Amino acid sequence: MNLLFVADALASFKIHKDTTYAMMREAQRRGHGIAVCEPRALYWQRGARVCAQVQHIELLAQPPADGPWWHLLRQAEQALADFDAVLMRKDPPFDSEFFYCTHLLSQAEREGAKVFNRPAALREHPEKLDILEFPELIGPTLVTREPERIRAFHAEHGDIILKPLDGMGGMGIFRVGPDGLNLGSIIETLNAHGSTSVMVQRYLPEIRQGDKRLLLIDGQPVPHALARIPQGSEIRGNMAVGGKAVAQPLSARDAEIAARLGPVLAARGLLLVGVDVIGECVTEINVTSPTGFQEVTAQTGFDVAAMFLDALQRRQPGW
Repeated sequence: MNLLFVADALASFKIHKDTTYAMMREAQRRGHGIAVCEPRALYWQRGARVCAQVQHIELLAQPPADGPWWHLLRQAEQALADFDAVLMRKDPPFDSEFFYCTHLLSQAEREGAKVFNRPAALREHPEKLDILEFPELIGPTLVTREPERIRAFHAEHGDIILKPLDGMGGMGIFRVGPDGLNLGSIIETLNAHGSTSVMVQRYLPEIRQGDKRLLLIDGQPVPHALARIPQGSEIRGNMAVGGKAVAQPLSARDAEIAARLGPVLAARGLLLVGVDVIGECVTEINVTSPTGFQEVTAQTGFDVAAMFLDALQRRQPGW
């Protein structure tokens, strides 16, 4: 079968930990063809289908320490609907160009392409705001553009986290304790005098045990969560800012969260979801390009990429 990965530039991959690379490696092991393109390569013209200039590649058995880890087989101009599956793996942020790309992918779906995660589901599930649909699973949370509401939330809860709605990898996250130190300056930075929405959440001290990533594949949980544990004086557990990743079996609460979210999100066309959990509370639901495959597999022996390819093949009768 032939797979198209819509992703960032191959040269930017950190293959020792990249989840898209793990997917490609397992796909190649199964004999599937791999093609890649960046979102900027997609285009549509009246009278034709959504197409892209794609690169058909083969992963090297022994990637070099530096330089390309793939071999270019050929380049071609192809319609997305001609592939057996299209995997949208562009990393956040979810900006205007990402949004426009999902519309091109939706058009490709109308032309017969099978896209994962579904473009409409990507648009309808913004990663910070998606938790609003499941208030029973989250802690005290506020989304607002009004500075005074943020101040009132801080007065009520004392210790809070503020973050932008379009951040990724822990970018732009602030903690303000009971003394309120720098609250005004942080509000000005994130809120831009009322022009930008901000998410505010009660600080959860369980972050010291890790910000856990639960991976849901076609509604089913990977049996190990990946706890991202803050290091030193850092309050963020994100691996992008130096958090230590520790795989651990799902807790009873993790399993409960997975059972609540998995079937709902899978039914909407979200084949792969990363749910972030601190303590008992869901903090984010990641759908654009969830990661963690290689870390879980390396530490537990559970082959997450194989589970993902099994699920993808079940979605494609005849595979």
